This record gives sequence, C-alpha cells and structure tokens, in this order.
Amino acid sequence: MNRERTIPGPGQESVWDYPRPPRLEDSPKHIQIVFNGVVIADTHQAKRVLETSHPPVYYLPPADINPDSLIASAQASWCEWKGRAGYYTVAVGDRQAPNAAWFYPEPTPAFESIKDYVAFYPHLMEACYVDGEQVQPQPGNFYGGWITSDIVGPFKGASGTWGW
Repeated sequence: MNRERTIPGPGQESVWDYPRPPRLEDSPKHIQIVFNGVVIADTHQAKRVLETSHPPVYYLPPADINPDSLIASAQASWCEWKGRAGYYTVAVGDRQAPNAAWFYPEPTPAFESIKDYVAFYPHLMEACYVDGEQVQPQPGNFYGGWITSDIVGPFKGASGTWGW
C-alpha cells in the first residue's frame, strides 16, 4: 500500500495534514443518511473528528436523527482519545444493520461536545451524503471515515495499513 501523501488540490484537504491526537470541530455541511430507502438523519449541526491518515468521521446530534431507527446494542469499544463508545443497531422496516452506529455517553473532556452524538459506518448504510455528495466509506471495516472529493489520502484502513 502506497503511504505517500497525495498533494491536495484547490479546496481539498489531505488527511496527512490532520492532527494526532485528533481534533474535533463543528461542521456547517449538510449531512444526510439513508437506510432502507428512508432518510434517517438530516442535519447542518454535525461535528467532525479529524485524525492523521483518516477521513473525517461525522457525529450527528440526536435531535436530527429519527430515534425509531436506532436500537441500543450491547456492543462497546474503547478509543484512547474519546473514551468508551456504545453502539446502535440501525433498523428501518424489515432491514437491520447491527452495530452500524456509535456514540460516546461519557466522552473525555476534549470531546465533551460530542456527548451522545451519533456516528454511522457509511459502508453499512444505503447512502451517506455531505452537501449532496455521496460519500465513499473509509477502506476496511474497522474505521468509520467518510471520503468525499475534497478529502485526499492515502487512507488508513485498507490491507497493509494497520502499522501506519
């Protein structure tokens, strides 16, 4: 896997310019998530986490997500920067995506503003959009980054990139 940084063009960001530890910032972009033909989330109030070698992860306020589409899961994980994460199964009609969304009920102080905000794995959704552009999922099944035309890599997550 090529680890050489892609030079960003006008209006683009390189994930290799993102910080470590990660940074949290407000995003004015229009975020939409579709599952089983239904828009389950729609917001202009998202926050995004930026971390070296990763495309942004968008966290959405619970008020802008259809609460009937989220079912609490027993799944949990730990992030060295944000703390303990809980998970949701996304369900609409006859379809479910187990552990397809996560949140931080008690995030670390640096990430307090994403308390209970929800992030979604784009590869498990029908479609995720940033300002009308359908995102591409970050490679692999572990990370939940959203790739758009204004983000360049290479991106961690594909085979051979775990040591980055």
